[in-house]
Amino acid sequence: MNNFILKEVITSDEKKKWLAFPAQLYKNDPFYVRPIDADVEKLFDPEKNKLLRKSQAIRYLLFDDQKKIVGRIAAFIDPNTANNNDQPTGGCGFFDCIDNQAAANKLFDSCKNWLKARDMEAMDGPVNFGDRDNFWGCLYDGFTEPLYNMPYNFGYYNKLFENYGFKNYFKQYTYQRMITAGGLSDSIRDRAERIHRNPDYEFRMVSWKNINQFAEDFMVIYNKAWGSIPGVKKITQVHAMALLNQMKPILDPRLVHFGYFKGEPIAFFIMMQDLNQIIRKFNGKLGWINKLRLMFELKVMKKTDRIIGRIFGVVPEHQGKGVDGGLVIAFQKVATQKRFPYKELQMNWIGDFNPTMMRVAESIGGEIYKTHITYRYLFDRTKPFKRATKGV
Repeated sequence: MNNFILKEVITSDEKKKWLAFPAQLYKNDPFYVRPIDADVEKLFDPEKNKLLRKSQAIRYLLFDDQKKIVGRIAAFIDPNTANNNDQPTGGCGFFDCIDNQAAANKLFDSCKNWLKARDMEAMDGPVNFGDRDNFWGCLYDGFTEPLYNMPYNFGYYNKLFENYGFKNYFKQYTYQRMITAGGLSDSIRDRAERIHRNPDYEFRMVSWKNINQFAEDFMVIYNKAWGSIPGVKKITQVHAMALLNQMKPILDPRLVHFGYFKGEPIAFFIMMQDLNQIIRKFNGKLGWINKLRLMFELKVMKKTDRIIGRIFGVVPEHQGKGVDGGLVIAFQKVATQKRFPYKELQMNWIGDFNPTMMRVAESIGGEIYKTHITYRYLFDRTKPFKRATKGV
């Protein structure tokens, strides 16, 4: 029996070891891509993660009796969502561990005890202390190269969670379709083509020259389409502007399309290149040399042929009218032009509690390609477990 030693991550050296451990664990796995360290570390920096100004997070490393690192994990409480449940619920994430149940249990216990001490009654995992579309879920099937900032893990991780007592709270699907595939169902295509023939509807590709207007349009659509969902905060024009400015240096404008009705913004579909196809060579580092390499391979060498559907939205009053198909047709007109470099589209983070979005992904030709599971563990083991029926 192993005598595992748990250590809270405090020093800069411990933080480096915590970030580096997964790369050591997956060193012989051809699919693993080490995330950029700065993308992970900023989640634990109060200067960059506003959630930490209202809450707390903690990280742990696990050592065996030979002082070798055998696991890592983090625990946190999201103040925006902790009480949107039948019981106060915290989170654990960034779990990586050898295939050893006792080691995994030691890590899970550390999070449970830390959360219980802060009046939580359950924990979700593996989840992210930040945006839900990054570093969220345990890969269950589809063990191929991960998308940028999407979690990848060994298949035995599901066993470690479930043996501890975690239960399937919801599944997140990643849909895939090839760019050149026909895809649209007949009914969706008929409605979409009628939309395109109607002069009241217009579809535009983003222009960075008019970024202020597109930021305003993004805010309006997002708040109507997503702002009413529990746990999703509405955004301001300043926030929308910051998001677009953040994407601007790397984003191909051909991948961002907006829909309008009588000049009013009603829909958008934002895609981005899968940076994992480039950063897999960076070993988690993004200094100035790798930044130059990234821009050169992205903009000049066109080293990415996979794109990710980042966010899609249609305002409620125009849902079910074919606007989603209208956006796809607008994109296909661009995608069929010469020198369009992308071959594959993946749409990730579609929860099984959202059959509407599942139907949208299927109606535009997507098929389930990967499944991640978000688990929940109730501290009171006598309490009945309920699966998610809406967004978290």
